[in-house]
Amino acid sequence: MIMTVQADALALSETAAPERIQVTGSRILREGAVAPSPVTVISGRELIETGAMNIGEVLNVLPSLAATYSLANSGRFIGTAGLSLLDLRGMGSSRTLVLVDGKRHVSSSAGSAAVDTNAIPTAWIESVEIITGGASAVYGADAVTGVVNFKLKRNIEGFDVHALLGTAEDNPYRNHKLTGSFGTNFAQDRGNFAISAEVSGQRGMNATQRRQTRTSYMAVRNPADGDYRDADGNWVHDGIPDSITVANAGWYDSSTAGNFYLVSEAGSVDWFIFNPDGSVRPQDLGTTYGQWGRCSECEFLDLRRYNDLQPAFNRFNVNSKVNFELTPDTLIYAEAKFVRSKGDSEGQPSFFEYDSALMVGRDNAYLDPSLVQLMDSYGINEIEVHRFQEDAGRRLENNTRTTSRFVAGIEGSLGLDWSYELYGVFGETKLEQINRNNLIRTNFAQSIDAIVVNDEIVCRDELARANGCVPTSIFGDNAINAAARNWFNTNSYSNSTIRQTVFSGHLNNSGLFELPAGYVGVSMGAEYRKEESESVPDSFAATGATFLNSLQYEKGSFEVNEVFAEVSIPLLADLPLIQDLVFDAAVRYADYSTIGSAVSWKTGLDWHLNSQLRARATYSEALRAPNIGELYGPQNQTFFRVTDPCGVDQVQSETRRINCLALGIPADFDPQATASTIEGLSGGNPSLTEEKSTSYTLGLVYQPDWLPGFSVTMDYWSIEIDDAISSVSAQNILNKCVDAETGINNQFCALIERNNQNELVLITSITQNVAALTAEGVDFELGYDFDALGGRFNTKLIGTYLDSRKTFSFQDSPQEFDQYAGTVGDARWQANLSISYRYHAWSASWKTRFIDSASLYRQQELAINPDPSDIMSYGSYFVTDLRMGYEFANGVQLAFGVDNLFDRSLPGVTTGTTATTASYHNIGRFYYTSVSYSF
Repeated sequence: MIMTVQADALALSETAAPERIQVTGSRILREGAVAPSPVTVISGRELIETGAMNIGEVLNVLPSLAATYSLANSGRFIGTAGLSLLDLRGMGSSRTLVLVDGKRHVSSSAGSAAVDTNAIPTAWIESVEIITGGASAVYGADAVTGVVNFKLKRNIEGFDVHALLGTAEDNPYRNHKLTGSFGTNFAQDRGNFAISAEVSGQRGMNATQRRQTRTSYMAVRNPADGDYRDADGNWVHDGIPDSITVANAGWYDSSTAGNFYLVSEAGSVDWFIFNPDGSVRPQDLGTTYGQWGRCSECEFLDLRRYNDLQPAFNRFNVNSKVNFELTPDTLIYAEAKFVRSKGDSEGQPSFFEYDSALMVGRDNAYLDPSLVQLMDSYGINEIEVHRFQEDAGRRLENNTRTTSRFVAGIEGSLGLDWSYELYGVFGETKLEQINRNNLIRTNFAQSIDAIVVNDEIVCRDELARANGCVPTSIFGDNAINAAARNWFNTNSYSNSTIRQTVFSGHLNNSGLFELPAGYVGVSMGAEYRKEESESVPDSFAATGATFLNSLQYEKGSFEVNEVFAEVSIPLLADLPLIQDLVFDAAVRYADYSTIGSAVSWKTGLDWHLNSQLRARATYSEALRAPNIGELYGPQNQTFFRVTDPCGVDQVQSETRRINCLALGIPADFDPQATASTIEGLSGGNPSLTEEKSTSYTLGLVYQPDWLPGFSVTMDYWSIEIDDAISSVSAQNILNKCVDAETGINNQFCALIERNNQNELVLITSITQNVAALTAEGVDFELGYDFDALGGRFNTKLIGTYLDSRKTFSFQDSPQEFDQYAGTVGDARWQANLSISYRYHAWSASWKTRFIDSASLYRQQELAINPDPSDIMSYGSYFVTDLRMGYEFANGVQLAFGVDNLFDRSLPGVTTGTTATTASYHNIGRFYYTSVSYSF
């Protein structure tokens, strides 16, 4: 069940004398479970009693976490398929510190500190603790938005096995999980040894395999829109949507069969497409809405066919641990684990259009007479074919990650109150990446340049023929032959290695000396850490000779030495309205090999007014150093699908109109380049400086004596990050260039290149120090546990209200910002309700997740154009899960569950695979069965 530490405190106070225990969010042992910072605790049972195969999928539905990297959207970038990362407050996974038993864990993504939750052994998780206030000074500066600590079971005895098998109702998605754990004591119970293993996986699913997602939609110009410019050039809006979303619509300017356009003497643009036999005919464009490349009820390219809702994924891990009491006051321990996960991402095939269109001359051996006749009628000797090459094979990326981690340490007590721990951690993650069906550009060009020699169709290039070139047709669906495909396709192999070395120690005393209000507690320690990352791309693909992005070699490392201290001082006690008042403070000094020194600190107050009501507050400041990828990442080739903000339909504000004209772009500019993807460069920035964060929380905890088992917590939180390290998206770069009130001489316009026709040709998206990121809101939890109907009810409502989340992009214009609160991915309200009931051997649970309605447009965008689309927002979203179980007398537990009980559809026309929409369930109604056995 989900709980707060306050609820635990109530139970402890009723059943036992106060005991000094470790409290999350602090290294100082306290009397009772009194957390100085807001903490949410999720039990290991809660993680297991679901149909999810992956821990991250369970955690990412919590209101305080954003599904930035879930399995559903992990294939958005090269090398990321299968990753499941955590992102507190939606402010970036690099600002969420993931720990295992309070210790750092090696990263799973090259160049970053992000930890893949697939690397955590599910069989041993006792609880997951989420700390969201002032954690940087205690755990490290990476904890800008908070810490997620996976707390593993300490002493494991007996044998446990758990099996899960699930299937979706209306699609081929399946998942499975099998875990086993064994532990035993030895040496008269002075030692404990345990080992566990897990095999799990899921079957991938394409968008066309679900009824709801198989239809292709496109936003097109609304014929009924009556917006116009007044005499001063300003837009006047009529409240009618500028664009409408149309079913059975898509891009007509490319085709799996191949197509092309010709301009007649009268100036008309005529599109033609190839039949399966290679002959040519006019393409059916249906309705085009006056927009280049878009049509409905026509012959269009259906991109939904290349959109996977879930990746194929498999995981194996084995974990072992041992601890031994050398003396009653000294314990040594060691842990080792090996994790192997494989995630597959199947993307679009190679494609050619516009500047990359395929040039075909009239002497091509595969030309059908109908095409020759057409070329004669237009008086041309060659055509430029656009082609989406499904018959060349969809590009498939296999990502295999292996993670090894070793921990060894000693802990114990020195006298009555002093305790210590010394440990070392070494972790390594290796990524082996295979990009299949990677087209070799030169070989492909040689294959399609076919001529007839001695009544035989061959490649024109004699040297290519000698090297084995196989000619092929590109005219019509499935025109490419298998032999040619083998000639021009290759598999590209890349690899990455990430290493982490940590040596740390701390000394604690929870009763250093006594003040009138109680004992002063202290903790102090030191830590050395080294992070290394190296990415080696395929040497041939790195030259740009293949269709795969030209990725470059990346290597970087840094070392950091840290010292830290923490103190807890009881100020007052046993006074009217002050049962006790405790002041907490922590400081951490770090010396980085990259940026030099950095100091993080925190203060807090914990005020018990009485046994029922408590107030708490924290204030902290921290510096986060750029990670390896942010600093050393090379400028890698990539491609962006964007909208040109200077297009005639997009120039809605006076500021944008003036800036576009200043760029030399006429008011009637109708871009064509953005019908295709735009080449880009993305990478790190060695000129980055550290970012500075300030955060504070104010909270109340209420546990009434008159209603035993009930608790409510409410915490206001605020985070401000100055000089924030951020990689700005290509679309935002374009928009911010022309939306800056200070004109076009800004940092974003410098990242854009256009040709002489004003068309976009290159966008550079480097990591930058933007002005600031801010977020604030309220977290709340209500719990009520009680006996009824002969059994035990446990209920919990956990939620977040997001009041604001702003991005300030311009260092020289701090008054300009984008407000994201209330938009998709940053809904104002999010909440989870869980109700569980246990009656003897029976158990049942009901969980409902709520996401508030959210806008597709920011406030600043709507101030410029209030009626951009017929789909302006996604409505309120509820998903309910149901589970029932029974435990037999022999220890076997059997459970059945249904996730998405009411088969809630995805909102709008989304597929739930983007960074902002993965919070919406895209599998549909899902059934699962689990069996557990313990002895």
